Amino acid sequence: MKKESFVSIADCSKEDILHLVRSATYFEQNPNRKLLEEKVCATLFFEPSTRTRLSFETAVNRLGGRVIGFSDAATTSSSKGETLKDTIKMVSNYADVIIMRHHLEGAARYASEVTEIPIINAGDGANQHPSQTLLDIYSIYKTQGTLDNLVITMVGDLKYGRTVHSLLNGMSHFNPVFHFVAPEELKLPDIYKQFLDDNAINYFEHADFSPEIINQSDILYMTRVQRERFTDLMEYEKVKNVYVLNNKMLDNSKENLRILHPLPRVNEIDGDVDDNPKAYYFEQAKNGVYARQAIICNVLNIINS
Repeated sequence: MKKESFVSIADCSKEDILHLVRSATYFEQNPNRKLLEEKVCATLFFEPSTRTRLSFETAVNRLGGRVIGFSDAATTSSSKGETLKDTIKMVSNYADVIIMRHHLEGAARYASEVTEIPIINAGDGANQHPSQTLLDIYSIYKTQGTLDNLVITMVGDLKYGRTVHSLLNGMSHFNPVFHFVAPEELKLPDIYKQFLDDNAINYFEHADFSPEIINQSDILYMTRVQRERFTDLMEYEKVKNVYVLNNKMLDNSKENLRILHPLPRVNEIDGDVDDNPKAYYFEQAKNGVYARQAIICNVLNIINS
């Protein structure tokens, strides 16, 4: 892993991921450590966010650091035409690390190339969301007791879902079997299927969200159909409610099954699922604080002991 930035989960080896999982475990047991005293962390959110921004800011605050930044690009000089390069170089004068979300794919990689301080990618378009991937992997590890040889079913928006794309990369080290459930319009792009083929990872594609698929899964990863990724709203209306999980569908599922969702959800998980012990998405979001504490300390080369 490049110590100076955390841009893509693809930059992480299996050992890097396991190290970060161990670090997240440490921070769950010791969340309030003053490891970032005298450190300033800038959160630059050019795209709306709730969970990611707040969990990063909570992570910094619990570690004793300070946060500067913005959650609405319209209030910044970028609305006046300032380039991303100039914004990054300017903020680099004030902070020790930049945590950035941007609507353009590759924006975080570009930012890491124009500054000397670490960049943490908090999501870039439909490309990568590596901090979400780490909290997903940590959640999988916590609920399954292992990362190896799991059956993972991903449902919904597999075309634009950056959390899906990142998780494929992250879990590729652990010999998973993937099931992909999506309508034709939202199928996993060929580039990711080629990645799985190149790494000899078994996967199966389905159009139907059947009980047979649910019942063989260890992890059921639900996703929202993202209206903001569609230029044609008619296409969005066509697919937005195509797969909906309800409590009855879990009757014959495995005892160890856990349901994950990167949130926010819309209609894809009924409210009656929330009280099922197999629902884990709110705990998953809480795990984001510990995972992001691990990431921040890692890029700043701070030892968590």
